[in-house]
Amino acid sequence: MAVNIAVRDADIELDPRTREDCEVSVVIPCLNEVKTIEFCIRKAQGFLEREGVCGEVVVADNGSTDGSDVIAASLGARVIPVTQRGYGAALRAGFEAARGRYIFMGDGDASYDFSALAPFLARLRAGDDLVVGNRFRGGIAPLAMPPAHQYFGNPLLSLFARIFFRVPLGDVYCGLRGFRRDALPALDLQSMGMEFALEMIVKARLLNMRISEVPTTLSPDGRGRPPHLHTWRDGRRSLLLYLASMPSGMLLYPGALLMALGLILGTVLVAQPISVYGIHLDVHTLLYCGAAVLLGFQLVSYSIVLRFLMVAAHLLPPDEGIARRVGDNLKLEHGLALGLVLIVAGIGGVLWLFRDWQVGAFGNLDPFLAMRIAIPSATSVTLGLQVTFAALFLSLAKWHVRARTNG
Repeated sequence: MAVNIAVRDADIELDPRTREDCEVSVVIPCLNEVKTIEFCIRKAQGFLEREGVCGEVVVADNGSTDGSDVIAASLGARVIPVTQRGYGAALRAGFEAARGRYIFMGDGDASYDFSALAPFLARLRAGDDLVVGNRFRGGIAPLAMPPAHQYFGNPLLSLFARIFFRVPLGDVYCGLRGFRRDALPALDLQSMGMEFALEMIVKARLLNMRISEVPTTLSPDGRGRPPHLHTWRDGRRSLLLYLASMPSGMLLYPGALLMALGLILGTVLVAQPISVYGIHLDVHTLLYCGAAVLLGFQLVSYSIVLRFLMVAAHLLPPDEGIARRVGDNLKLEHGLALGLVLIVAGIGGVLWLFRDWQVGAFGNLDPFLAMRIAIPSATSVTLGLQVTFAALFLSLAKWHVRARTNG
């Protein structure tokens, strides 16, 4: 989705060399920050002047009605009006307008210290692609972060990032960060809301960019009003982005293994019960083998379809993993043919069992013999339907992507 931006006061610059030699752009998203925007801009300008850095301050205004944009322009900041609402939308517009070789971002609520960007800049100059602040290492002032965020949400989600994505960060939600401007095309950031910051980190890691962190501080919000952050809504979105972005092997390979174990053990149990180290396995185990096959297929199909959709939506960078290759090469007729074979085989088992029941004058059947036919038959019909609908869904998703791309 294109972000509608327009540059106001485009000729305002902090340095006459800015347009050609600008090294740093400090981008501040703004939505009614009249009490704090001046403080943030002066801090950023002070950093540029003190360090002798050629740079600019860009305020991405998301529709302020309190005069924040007027104050920012009067202080020499470049004001970028952004009509598309959202934290991510404002930042994307600010990044697009930024001229610096290195771009810094931070909230306009006076919670971050824009005068302390020197460690970030040093890491970027050393070759890092993305540098993120760590508030837990730098210091969190009293009342600066809700206890639920400080002691539960943020540490837990940062731990998830380290485990599932091997991100070398202890504070993935820190809003003060810097990155190389030439990394933006590869990152291709899409999120419009607060999950924008998480998308940046996940993509940078999947693209094998150099990521580091430096200590930074967090002060209480200086606006005297509730923040734009909504704990449960934005937390839910972030968690969904995590789950959708997980490496495909996290679901694909466990699902395939579960299917294989269910099929192998189930095939053995259809023929006869077995005993393993004194443990007797019979039709009760066969029932769980059928469930394992169905659950395993769900994980495999979820992994393939989700990876395809995430890459198509540019929420993940393109990859050549097995899930992506299968998603690209699997055709609708393949899924329909396999699904039809499984359904017919299952119905055949049902008819066979019905015939045995008829021969017995519709009386009681031996449950151990009957279940050896009923369970595989029901599993086959169910799996056939799942395969059919998964193929239809993937085909519709491909059609939608092609139509959107060609349109």
